[in-house]
Amino acid sequence: MDIRPAATLVLTRDTEDGVEVLLLQRTWDAVFLPGYFVFPGGAVDQGEYRARAHAVGPEDTEISQIMSLDEGGADYMLAAVRECFEEAGILVAVDENGQTIGADHPAHGDRDAVFRGELGLADLCQRHGLTIPLDRLAYLSHWTTPPGPPRRFDTRFFVAAAPEGQVASHDGTETIEHLWISPEQALEDHRSGRRLLGLPTLRTMRVLSDFQTTGALMRYAHANPPETYPSKPWPATKKGKPVMLEPGAPAYDEATRLDPEGEGSTRAEIVPGEPVEIAAGVVRLTAPNPGMMTGPGTNTYLLGHERFTVLDPGPDDAVHIERILELTGGVIDQVVVTHTHPDHSPATAPLKAKTGCRVFGLPAPEGPSQDRTFAPDDEPEHGDLIVTEAGLLKTLHTPGHASNHICYLLEGPDLLFSGDHIMQGSTVVINPPDGDMKAYLDALYDLLGESIGVIAPAHGFLMGYPEAVIDFLITHRLAREHKVATALKQHGPVTLKDLTTQAYDDVPAAIHGLAARSALAHLLKLEIDGRARQKEELWHATGKT
Repeated sequence: MDIRPAATLVLTRDTEDGVEVLLLQRTWDAVFLPGYFVFPGGAVDQGEYRARAHAVGPEDTEISQIMSLDEGGADYMLAAVRECFEEAGILVAVDENGQTIGADHPAHGDRDAVFRGELGLADLCQRHGLTIPLDRLAYLSHWTTPPGPPRRFDTRFFVAAAPEGQVASHDGTETIEHLWISPEQALEDHRSGRRLLGLPTLRTMRVLSDFQTTGALMRYAHANPPETYPSKPWPATKKGKPVMLEPGAPAYDEATRLDPEGEGSTRAEIVPGEPVEIAAGVVRLTAPNPGMMTGPGTNTYLLGHERFTVLDPGPDDAVHIERILELTGGVIDQVVVTHTHPDHSPATAPLKAKTGCRVFGLPAPEGPSQDRTFAPDDEPEHGDLIVTEAGLLKTLHTPGHASNHICYLLEGPDLLFSGDHIMQGSTVVINPPDGDMKAYLDALYDLLGESIGVIAPAHGFLMGYPEAVIDFLITHRLAREHKVATALKQHGPVTLKDLTTQAYDDVPAAIHGLAARSALAHLLKLEIDGRARQKEELWHATGKT
């Protein structure tokens, strides 16, 4: 699938209560992000460069250097200005006297012609004697749509102050609503499920929420262009042969992190029993239990140099346990467990019997699929620190997938051992009653407040850009919650089975039994939020938004 270049313009204005930003709601018929609230933006046209003749400010060479491009950076900016005019009716331009144009300028009469592609931005400027002040835009962020969506974009985000006097209006075709909103309110609306925001929108809102004025925001953006991330194929090996990893491939983040020079020294596969050093004093050892629910197998992490801490020792598998003892020399001071599902903690008991190690974790809750042999010596509380030779482990209680789930953050490298709270390649099963969707989402939001550099999951490779990973999980769950709530309003009162058929119509019918457990988790969250209620076997919408 081709990745199309695109540009977005974040328009802000100052109020007595701080900065507000313009959002547009995409139509529900849109192929990409239907119903989501977004900033004005779209694809960069091939003829965008023609408008450079009508631009003032930095030259394309300077802009491209800031954006880590060979050339064409100015075209992204010009596309952002054009798309904002098409979608929101606001044009960042000055007239022949150098004055910012207002709402009554005749250029606004050509908005529909630009929208239909009959006029380009260069044509509009030529017709009305306009100039585009590129120095009024600042480069804010860079986002490439991850694999999966029907369309993928390589999008550059810019920020600018909204021209005074111009009035925003959605186009009525691609967008169906517009509003000015504070970043804090937008984030709260997203968290409550009242408004759908995509990953880059969420990340941008968090940046904006740190500023009280547009001036302060613009100064920051001009002085702090976004970091350049690897975006080209990266060398690695698989089954002893060299391969090139494309951005978005499971092993890509790990390869760029462990092999920053691109020498091809990392593996693009996880092989049970083969140790991989992922950080100073941290080795990943994967158990030989691959499967549908465990992926390539459960990752055990060995922390230390001479004396070791074993994190998630895995299943009671003799080969895996022997390998742990071999790599640590049997010098294991402590075992730390994320939760007591049978692929994570059962090896604890035989390790303790052989080494006398101390055990950290929370007891198994009631219900099936729990390790009843797990007997912790210490039950760490949220925020507690555990000393290891690799550094301090911060305990983060993260219920949701399991009520006794704990993530551990290794301070220094800021490495998050996420257990099953965050997995690679699939969403986490939330199965009531021990699984709790509201607790799961709340715990994800709490993780956004931690200083995390990279995620080491219980299944899969290292995962870079933690905030983007967490935002994706939150957005995915809230998008599904929106479908569940909408189906409940349209078809309720309704049974769980019939609701699942409606809210999971994009999921194969063969797995609707599993989907029903997820649907129930969403309904229970909506019930806590006051948006749903159950009476006997039927679920009802309450009418609360």
